[in-house]
Amino acid sequence: MASIIKRKKNYSIVYTYVDENGETKQKWETRSSYQDALKRKAEVENQKTTRSFLPPSNQSISEFLLDFVSLYGEKRWGVSMYDSQNSLIANYINPIIGDLKVQDITPRVVDKYIQTLQKTPPVATKTHRPKSEYMSNQNIEKIIKLLRCAFKQAVRWELVPKNPFDNVVLPKTEYKKRDIWTAEIIRKALDSCTESKLYIAMNLAFACSMRIGEILGLTWSNVHIEDEDIATDDAYVYIDKELVRASKRAIEMIGKRDIYHIFPPLFANTSTRVILKKPKTNSSIRKVWLPKTVAYILREWRESQNELKELLGDEYQDYDLVVAMPNGRPCEERIIAGEFQKLRESAGLPKVVFHSLRHSSTTYKLKLNHGDLKATQGDTGHAQVDMITQVYAHILDEDRKVNAQKFEDAFYASANPDLRTVRPPAKTRGPKEPESVSLDLEALVEQLRKSPELANTLAALLASAPSGK
Repeated sequence: MASIIKRKKNYSIVYTYVDENGETKQKWETRSSYQDALKRKAEVENQKTTRSFLPPSNQSISEFLLDFVSLYGEKRWGVSMYDSQNSLIANYINPIIGDLKVQDITPRVVDKYIQTLQKTPPVATKTHRPKSEYMSNQNIEKIIKLLRCAFKQAVRWELVPKNPFDNVVLPKTEYKKRDIWTAEIIRKALDSCTESKLYIAMNLAFACSMRIGEILGLTWSNVHIEDEDIATDDAYVYIDKELVRASKRAIEMIGKRDIYHIFPPLFANTSTRVILKKPKTNSSIRKVWLPKTVAYILREWRESQNELKELLGDEYQDYDLVVAMPNGRPCEERIIAGEFQKLRESAGLPKVVFHSLRHSSTTYKLKLNHGDLKATQGDTGHAQVDMITQVYAHILDEDRKVNAQKFEDAFYASANPDLRTVRPPAKTRGPKEPESVSLDLEALVEQLRKSPELANTLAALLASAPSGK
């Protein structure tokens, strides 16, 4: 049983428990009022009666998160997630609440923590410069989501009786309307683009709704642009990889699960590696049909790349990448982003980032297919269709194939009507000959007799027809 002892200004609840080593220990907990002390005393006694009492633990948040990452994260996360979650822990969790005990985290402590985050400046890195003075509500939401997951495991490990991050009231996130280019601006940008890698990347982002990592990870083995494919409107790309940069630590901790290739670094002492990996979600693995013009653009690009391979010989490092550096090595996102910015500024185009082309693509396809969310979701690879608007069920591949045909007619054909003609393979004639069409001469004569205008028109047509035809 527990007892309450009156002290000078406070009240102490005193009880005994058996720790994880089987030793009996005494615990003193302090409350500022007698009512709070009574409440805690009743809580302890009830937990002991129902055998739901958890022994006190002195484990800090930072110590607990080390266990969480090791026992949970390394099994569940990919390398990109491993790096991003550890960055949140190192930059925004441990410095603020890392020294607090796990069992001291209550919903009230969580609310105060969120208030602190709202006044915390974002951390700058070598590759990222903060765009706001304080932490954004979107990033605060990511931190709370991480801690909610961590404390779910704490409950499972019987460190705490319930999750203090459940039912948290988060700051309201107002999603600003993302600035995108219209089809006319994108056409102008493509006409102004002289950098080949960027030209290919822009077409794939807009026509195929591909993410930049997917574009840079696309291999020729997944590009189907042969004559028959194009002729039957069946040219497509198969997206099953993405190119990212990950820390060596993440690769060592996670292992090579879902990693297809690790590119050798230019400098041996770097702490990161460029890798080809499986996409984050299974829905990102998809087939996207190509408009004819994009298929031809890719064929010409492949031919020029093959010529470069022959010219460089052994100096060309062939990784089968569609978008690659002149020596065949992978092209990273920062390179495309830099070239895109130069194009935007030189052509005097509205300020957007490269990723906005994917949003332009989604908007354009929804306009063409009159809001067919299922077909559009199939091209974009969103995990849930409500990321576009609302939940829909299955994806109809045939409707998505029509996306590419509509895209060709609406965007490329109007800009370049002199497209090369590719015909479907000739159909073999069956044994049955087509039936002849009979002409009712008596009925025709009767119509001509009743309508002098029709007779005059027919006579004029016959007089103007070329001889011998």
